[in-house]
Amino acid sequence: MKILVTGGAGFIGSHIVDLLIENGHDVTILDNLSTGNEKNINNSAKFINGDILDKNLDLTGFECVIHEAAQINVRTSVEDPILDANINILGTINILEKMKEYGVKKIIFSSSGGAVYGEPKYLPVDEKHDVNPLSPYGLSKFCAEEYIKLYNRLYNIEYCILRYSNVYGKRQDPLGEAGVISIFIDKMKKGESPIIYGNGNQTRDFVNVKDVSKANLMALNWKNEIVNIGSGKETSVNELFKIISSEVGFDKNPIYEKERDGEVYRIYIDYNYAKSLGWIPEVEMDNGIKDI
Repeated sequence: MKILVTGGAGFIGSHIVDLLIENGHDVTILDNLSTGNEKNINNSAKFINGDILDKNLDLTGFECVIHEAAQINVRTSVEDPILDANINILGTINILEKMKEYGVKKIIFSSSGGAVYGEPKYLPVDEKHDVNPLSPYGLSKFCAEEYIKLYNRLYNIEYCILRYSNVYGKRQDPLGEAGVISIFIDKMKKGESPIIYGNGNQTRDFVNVKDVSKANLMALNWKNEIVNIGSGKETSVNELFKIISSEVGFDKNPIYEKERDGEVYRIYIDYNYAKSLGWIPEVEMDNGIKDI
């Protein structure tokens, strides 16, 4: 299949590209390298240094778009919601318009199971849970989902929306603010104490990028679905600190600072629907951390 991966030089996108190529697909990467890295680009993929907001994008011949390009930082979205909406909403609409123009039949979209649901009414959170984002980032992801469903109704563009929990793994940027595991590991290896915002009892669901990539590969055969992709396990930030400290051999305490706006306190997701479609997470956190 001829597939365009937006954000394919980024952390998650590059892993998806690698797996698609391993499975014989013809892959083109679209990335403006604002957060992506040229080192992540698979030599067997074609590369377009371009932007998802480009009105002149040519999608001739593509059968599917895997849309990973995004503004992914919750804090950035709170500080600059216009930037967040411009990339995550208008960028997605532009991709959908180009798909309509060039007859591309399907989009696989990376949404956020950690952000669209808001503070959970029950745990684990399944796909039927109310959507009530606490941040512009969560809202922009959900708004993009709604545009995708609208284009399905109006123009019969197939979709699969994957709501990721907190993704971690090799190639995640420790200098950003979106990957707590990579940030902690980087700090500890430098002998520096990581910062924990709040009391550290807040919880997340951590899923390895290899499992996320596998979900995207399988989603090529899933039609008009919204699917949670996560570990189904709840891990507090304090627990995470202990796990990584033990793995790295770090013996200092973390630094605690004031909690930040826009972040959910407790969440982990139910992946039973993904399981019914044939996907399960396979990488345990201990092994996943060793691989970083």
